Amino acid sequence: MGYTALIAAVLLVGAAGGYVIARLRFYGRGKPEGPTVAELLQRLVHTSAGGIVILNKFGDVVLHNPRADELGVIRDHRADERARKAAEQALETGEAVPVDLSPLTDRPALRGRGPAAVLGEVRPLGDGFVVVDTADESDSVRLEATRRDFVANVSHELKTPVGALALLAEAVLDAADDAEEVRRFSTKILHESTRLGTLVSELIALSRLQGAERMPDLTTVDVDAVIEEALGRCRLGAESAGIEIAVDEPTGHLLDGDRTLLVTALTNLIDNAVSYSPPDSPVSISRRLSGDFVEIAVTDRGIGIEPEYHERVFERFFRVDPARSRATGGTGLGLAIVKHVAANHGGEVKLWSRTGTGSTFTLRVPRHGARTTDGQQAVEQPERAALPARSTKDSADGVTAVETGGVR
Repeated sequence: MGYTALIAAVLLVGAAGGYVIARLRFYGRGKPEGPTVAELLQRLVHTSAGGIVILNKFGDVVLHNPRADELGVIRDHRADERARKAAEQALETGEAVPVDLSPLTDRPALRGRGPAAVLGEVRPLGDGFVVVDTADESDSVRLEATRRDFVANVSHELKTPVGALALLAEAVLDAADDAEEVRRFSTKILHESTRLGTLVSELIALSRLQGAERMPDLTTVDVDAVIEEALGRCRLGAESAGIEIAVDEPTGHLLDGDRTLLVTALTNLIDNAVSYSPPDSPVSISRRLSGDFVEIAVTDRGIGIEPEYHERVFERFFRVDPARSRATGGTGLGLAIVKHVAANHGGEVKLWSRTGTGSTFTLRVPRHGARTTDGQQAVEQPERAALPARSTKDSADGVTAVETGGVR
């Protein structure tokens, strides 16, 4: 009997052990590999591009991701008061509540850093919890502000010549019997209509350069041919202004680009130099190879530009001297076009200027076959180009510069 009981006990223990081992193996096979759903959700929240904050019914922060701190939704472990109020409203109504969490203007510490516009939505999750889902809309807000400024500037610039044309047309009608007055007013009408046409053309060109249309395919362009064509467009104005342009010897440099756009950009730089130079002062054009870039420098001995305006001169419609620019027919778009032409070619335009001394604008475009288009480190004050010995008046075609209107 003793042996029988011992054998039965061993069998019972063995059966129990086998059952336990089988269950462990079963559960071991059933356990999923990798992260759990909860872990994946946590990763999703923490890597989200928007700020996510979960609040309880008391407005305390239960969970938030790092982006919420960057957007200012969370400060000192507390949710923004506007988010807390929106959360209370969402809990009362059971519906989503939009909320503007943009940095407040009365917080000087936040000015100049961080996002400019943070918009979000507060949604109830049930059981007294809400989620504050936010996103940085700064780019959209800035783009809309730029669009409004552009429309306002264009409207203002167009109203000036259009209004002048209407007044001049009335003056012509009133002076129909006076041939001299008719001739004088007609000349002014021609000037204003030309300015209006130039403004519209440059607006169209700027729109294309900023991405409204696909850039044309780049081809191999002769730098010498670009300079000669740009000078050819500038002949009459320079002669009337009494300004002589000196140009260095051809170099045979080649670059990859669109010839029409490059000629337009260089023409704008020459027009700019002529318009802001005193009569009988020199303007020079030089070209050189600098690493992987071809540089074309246009130097004048004009009024110069104050240091605080060095960046702004490339903005649309900005003029250092509005009265002078309008008198010469300038639109304020010339340098903006130059900047975008350079950028679309993988290059840049640089400025050196000193008040009372003059200015040098340098157009830098990657040379033909260059492996990179990132550009070299910019030099804050590039060396001024020296006046070349050869003048265009001594050249075979007698090319000089034109004053078709200041573009600063």
